[in-house]
Amino acid sequence: MQEPLKIKLGLPKGSLQEATFALFKKAGWNFHIPSGRSYEPVADDPEIEAVLLRPQEIPLYVQDGVLDAGITGYDWIQDCGAQVHEVLELQYSKSTRNPIRVVLAVHNDAPFQSVKDLAGKRIATEYVRLTQRYLEQHGVQAHVEFSWGACEVKVPQLVDAIVVNTETGSSLRAHNLRILDVLLYSTTRLIANHEAWANPAKREKIESIALMLQGALNAGALVGLKMNVHESCLDAVLTELPALRKPTLSPLSDKGWYAVETIIEERVARDLIPRLRKAGAEGLVEYPLNKVIP
Repeated sequence: MQEPLKIKLGLPKGSLQEATFALFKKAGWNFHIPSGRSYEPVADDPEIEAVLLRPQEIPLYVQDGVLDAGITGYDWIQDCGAQVHEVLELQYSKSTRNPIRVVLAVHNDAPFQSVKDLAGKRIATEYVRLTQRYLEQHGVQAHVEFSWGACEVKVPQLVDAIVVNTETGSSLRAHNLRILDVLLYSTTRLIANHEAWANPAKREKIESIALMLQGALNAGALVGLKMNVHESCLDAVLTELPALRKPTLSPLSDKGWYAVETIIEERVARDLIPRLRKAGAEGLVEYPLNKVIP
């Protein structure tokens, strides 16, 4: 008897956890954490066995086959040099849809103007290997020490510089720090173990997860829009409408009237809807989308 399919999936614990759970919910999967099992979320899908881990740990667990797949940052894949299959780039983070930056930062009052000025200095970071490779590329020898987070408070009393990730830069500004250089830009990734990816059943499941997650992300910036338009105004309304393809037109029971439906970027709706109303559209309805899969 064939064993039931089971995908061991690593999910990021910490700042990305809430956004990840929300994305999966929109994609169709709900996770809940039973009392006393804070690291073992249970999915409403018997084929998924999830575990919450620090995103720093997930790439190596996926590489070694402890996990079949996982959600982590490109920054952590690069830091540990994990050999994994990158299934999908997921452009979301804890606050925005923008990439995070891994940056070299110093105090505003420090004399340093480039990485070259940090020769012989002390740098604190969670990205020890990434920082060491970066310094080697620039021919700089400096002391790199591992930090358990909160690097910003260590400058300049304890260290001369830090390498940290930042999404908005607000924490750096709050601690009177400035950026000397950007080591890399990072987005969230869905990754898979190479052996799991070579397994047809597991690959199909991972690809299905990827498809639905991407569909949920696509929908995040889009809304549906429908309206009624008389044929005398149709050309004027259609001229105003952007769409993924073409708007859908359906004749109504009232002769000469059409139902028009399309998908637009949410950010343009506030300016577009008044123009459509002026062009002759009636009964305009804007509605949210869960998933958009081209």
